[in-house]
This record gives sequence, C-alpha cells and structure tokens, in this order.
Amino acid sequence: MAFMQIIKPGTNIDFIHLRWAALVFSWILIAIGIGSFIYHGGPNYGIDFTGGVMVHLRFNKATAIGEIRDALTPARLGDSTIQDFGAGGSEYLVRLPVEASETKGISDTVTEALANKFGKDSFEVLRVELVGPRVGKELRQRALLAVGFATLLMGTYIWIRFQFRFGVGAAVALVHDVLITAGALSLVNYEIDLTAVAALLTVVGFSVHDTVIVCDRIRENMRKSRRETMAKIINRSINETLSRTVLTTGTAILVILSLFFLGGNVIRGFAFTLLVGFIIGTYSSIFIASPIVLWMEPARGKARPQPVAAAGRGR
Repeated sequence: MAFMQIIKPGTNIDFIHLRWAALVFSWILIAIGIGSFIYHGGPNYGIDFTGGVMVHLRFNKATAIGEIRDALTPARLGDSTIQDFGAGGSEYLVRLPVEASETKGISDTVTEALANKFGKDSFEVLRVELVGPRVGKELRQRALLAVGFATLLMGTYIWIRFQFRFGVGAAVALVHDVLITAGALSLVNYEIDLTAVAALLTVVGFSVHDTVIVCDRIRENMRKSRRETMAKIINRSINETLSRTVLTTGTAILVILSLFFLGGNVIRGFAFTLLVGFIIGTYSSIFIASPIVLWMEPARGKARPQPVAAAGRGR
C-alpha cells in the first residue's frame, strides 16, 4: 500500500529550522490584513451587525450601479450602498441606512422605484433582510465575545490537557489564525456577518484539533526520548503526524472548494473563510504553536538528562 502514502515513513523535514522565516511570513500576512482594515475604514460588517435594510436584487441583464442609484434617488431612501454580488453585473446588494428601516414597506418602495426605471419584469427581489440598530450592535458584541471566549477556552483546555506552554502555543496560534482570516476577508472585501463568525468559530475548532494531535505526539515522544533535544523531538513529532495532517486538511479543502465554486454567491463568503482558516490553521499548528513550545522549554532545547535510576540499570 506504499503507493497510497502521501508522506512516506522516515520523512524528516526540519520544520523548526524554518520557524524564523515562518514568523516573518506570519507578520507580513497580519500586517497586510491590518493595512486592509485601515484602507477600507474598518471591517466590512454585514447587515447583521450594522442594522438597516439589505435588498438582494437580480436583473435580467447586466445593469450598471449608477443606473440603480439613479432609480432609487427619487424614493429618498437615504444614502444607500450598492454592491455588485459577483454575477456578471446582474446581481446586487442594496443596503439602506438605519433610518430607512423605520419606513414601512421598504421592500415595496425599492421595488416600485426600480420598476419605474427598468420595468416591473426586468428584475426580481431575491431576499430582504431587516435588522434594527440595537439588535445589530448586540449581535456584533456577542460575536466578538464568542470568538474571544472560544479562543481562550481552547487554549485553557490544551493547558489542562498537556502543559502550560502547550496552552500558550495553542492560544497564540488561534489568535494568529483569526487575525489572518479576518484580514483575508477584509482584503477581498467580503462581509463579516453571522455566517462569517460561524466560519471563524469552525476554524478555531479545526485549528485546535490539529494542534492537539501534534502536541499529543510531542508529549509521547518526550517520554520515549529523554536524551534528545526538544527541537529534534518536535521535528520528529510533526513529521510523524504530517501524513494525517495532509490527508485531513486536504479532504476538508476539497469539500470547501466545492462549496466555494458551486455553492453560489450567498455561501461564498462562508466557504472563503473556511478555506483560508483551514490552511492557516494547519500552518499555525506546525510553525506557530510548536516553536512556542520549544521557546518555553526550560532547558532551551538542550539535551534532557537521563534519570539516575535508568542510568544505573544500564551499567
């Protein structure tokens, strides 16, 4: 069955040697994400977190944003935001300010204004979402708390299950994963809504699952090889679990790619978040969590002394 093995037994990639390059790479990704947030004036929150009205429209033919804006101007709906939904110029999201959400029949108003400009049969309303400003603010706060508490509790679990340094490595890796994934969402200007938060929580769970596997193998090898340096133990542990990591992440990514390309525009942001998060989560288990365990090793990577009793039996 050797032909089915993606990573052959005996593979010895020096991951620890690459930790400094990985650290620089991670900081570059985080800096790009922060720069994107600054450029866009903060996160691109969806209607779930900002409050207001969102109308999803589909036109029978490609229509310019300027034409849609001109059609809505006579209705005096406020400073609306119109976003291309990525369907060749035929689907758009129209966001209306919070004040407009207090108007009864907002969907009928939008439909009537567009019908006067383009004709009643030239478009259709696919969905309408309405969220009050107070509810949107509360949802945003709870979403941030959910991601924060999930990260904290996962790190605490690793600490209790293994050692303190393993918990620190897992917690830093989770923060790393969330920052880079959120930055990627901002970079491509995807909305951060409830589905994106659900995807981020899934990424946290996946990243911890992969970190637990690596940490468990490190702890097992620490007991078996007491005279090896910590760097060698970590390298061997990562290489021994590498085949399982590639298979698990690879099959998950295949499913996510199917969702991204075939699931439609509504679920594309969710799939994109999972895609970036799963890749970064696998990367952080190897290049973030594991090096932190090495840096916090009391012996700082030196050979660990063999117990006296064991040495006596060997004489």
